[in-house]
Amino acid sequence: MNFTEAKLLVGKLTAELNEHNHKYYVLDKPEISDYDFDKLLEQLISIENEFPELLSPNSPSQRVGGAVTKEFKTVKHKYAMLSLGNTYNENELRDFDERIKKAGLNAYEYVSELKYDGVSISLTYVNGELRQAVTRGDGEQGDDVTTNVKTIKSIPLKLSGNYPQEFEIRGEIFMPKNVFLKINEGIRKQMEEDGFGEEEIFEKLLKNPRNAASGTLKMQDSKTVASRNLDCYLYSLLGEKLPFQSHYENLTAAKSWGFKVSPHMEKLNFIDDVISYNEKWETARHQLNVETDGVVIKVNNYEHQKFLGFTAKSPRWAIAYKYKAASASTVLDFVSFQVGRTGAITPVANLKPVFLAGTTVKRASLHNADIIEKLDLHEGDTVFVEKGGEIIPKITAVDLTKRKPGVSKIIYISHCPECNTGLVRKESEAIHYCPNEYGCPPQIIGNMAHFISRKAMNIDSLGEETIVQLYDAGLIKNCADIYDLKKEQLVGLERMGEKSADNLIAGVEQSKTIPFERVLYALGIRHIGETTAKKIAYSYKNIDAVMNATAENLLSVGDVGEVIAQSVVNFFSVEKNRKLIERLKAKGLKFELSADALANTSEKLKDKTFVVSGVFSKFSRDDLKKAIEVNGGKISGSISGKTSYVVAGENMGPEKLKKAEKLNVKIISEDDFIKMIE
Repeated sequence: MNFTEAKLLVGKLTAELNEHNHKYYVLDKPEISDYDFDKLLEQLISIENEFPELLSPNSPSQRVGGAVTKEFKTVKHKYAMLSLGNTYNENELRDFDERIKKAGLNAYEYVSELKYDGVSISLTYVNGELRQAVTRGDGEQGDDVTTNVKTIKSIPLKLSGNYPQEFEIRGEIFMPKNVFLKINEGIRKQMEEDGFGEEEIFEKLLKNPRNAASGTLKMQDSKTVASRNLDCYLYSLLGEKLPFQSHYENLTAAKSWGFKVSPHMEKLNFIDDVISYNEKWETARHQLNVETDGVVIKVNNYEHQKFLGFTAKSPRWAIAYKYKAASASTVLDFVSFQVGRTGAITPVANLKPVFLAGTTVKRASLHNADIIEKLDLHEGDTVFVEKGGEIIPKITAVDLTKRKPGVSKIIYISHCPECNTGLVRKESEAIHYCPNEYGCPPQIIGNMAHFISRKAMNIDSLGEETIVQLYDAGLIKNCADIYDLKKEQLVGLERMGEKSADNLIAGVEQSKTIPFERVLYALGIRHIGETTAKKIAYSYKNIDAVMNATAENLLSVGDVGEVIAQSVVNFFSVEKNRKLIERLKAKGLKFELSADALANTSEKLKDKTFVVSGVFSKFSRDDLKKAIEVNGGKISGSISGKTSYVVAGENMGPEKLKKAEKLNVKIISEDDFIKMIE
């Protein structure tokens, strides 16, 4: 393919991909499968790689992310992004309408739009292409987040139709509810597998979609931003040569150019119509896949807006109507206590079902004993339930006026509900634990379920339900028993025919090829995640070295702190765990790094601690860190007297540079580092 042919094909593919993006993410009417879309995108990327001069900053290929932004440049807004005044009831809305009449306007229209709960953004387009994306900031200036905004597929990179040569359009970037829930489910599952307790998990969960969207938009790695699937509704057009002299008509035109404008925007004639709109959406909004916290009401005509003017902080021609937080009153039936894989006990409030913010709520987490004590919960209490961020149900208070006389106070249990072992609680932790790790059924089953999971031993044919079935049948009591299973034991079990039994046995046998670092992770040592297991495996090379490591030795491994180091030592100090390792060794599982893995490791950087800062040309930051670890070095996130070297790339943080110079820590380049490991 010559340059001319490539240029024509790039133009054709770009137009085609932009059209499919618009139909999928804006119109919600996809015409091709994800597979076919990906094939077109792969073809475009391949041509752009072959002819880099054809790569446009607004190519559909740039939506996948990959660029790293070290610092977000501050940009002054051409038009100030003012905040709106708030109203909370019908009377305040009527007062707003009266002020407009008293100002001298008689015939005017309103536009009502749902107030989406996300991050305000200002987008500048020049000649139909996205030029810049800036956050609201303090209203006068914000941060340039153009690279990250390009990953949001509902924001067009190139417009179609008859658009102004240059204009600004504003909107709200948000994280859809289903994306928010999926991310939190992933965080919870991973942390549960890594042995973290409920309180620790709760601290790491995204608290609400608005904060999640804000945090995502300021991430340095645009590839991570792309994976978060943010979305955007546009709600305001600004410029000197706009096609219409009214807000509603301009936004309607913007839809034809490729923008995603709220389908629930309405033009209304009277304040009574506005109030009816608010009432309609107070409950209906909960069915949407986006958080809303109110309605924005604007005078439609620009001349009318200009006539009404501004206060120092907000326009006089617009106002926000805020809904009250979604709350409901219901009855506490009872408190149950769940046992996790690590023995962590989670109290759960079981409620009389109540409809709240679009869903029926039956349960709410109480987190720990301190929360129960703080709420002063009693049996049969009437409680107030809210959704944190309108997603996670929580009890906020008790209606003491409805408490029945003589009812008993809810007492946190003292013994495990599954095995009746006395619970323990460390001074530094809020969670109670069942210490009966080797005799408590949920812990035993949970450990085996973790062992077979996809990121661990990956035994596809053996799911958690089958683990429970085999445990209940007395066929397995620990991970090593899985490798003793025979076909004749399996055939005849419920939902287990000959083919299923053959697949299970084959899957177990196949798992013996899983590399050492994943076997180490599969053991389920508390606080040891997939990444940490890999770092320990590469540092110690085999299981015997890990088993004999002291807590002090383990602290030399990157990302291993005192809690993790002690957890590893504690695990291998238990005779049952050592015997389990011996049984698994005998079954043929891999407990040392493979020859290929060992060939790529060395001790060249042993006892040296590195801090990595800046952007690099020959390594990605992750690859650079991996190169340090496989050569025996340790990585630290901050510079101290123990730091051996700072590997500095372009745009190294000035504070790190200052601290390195102050502590006389040697600063080396990427090329210097390569020489060290050659």
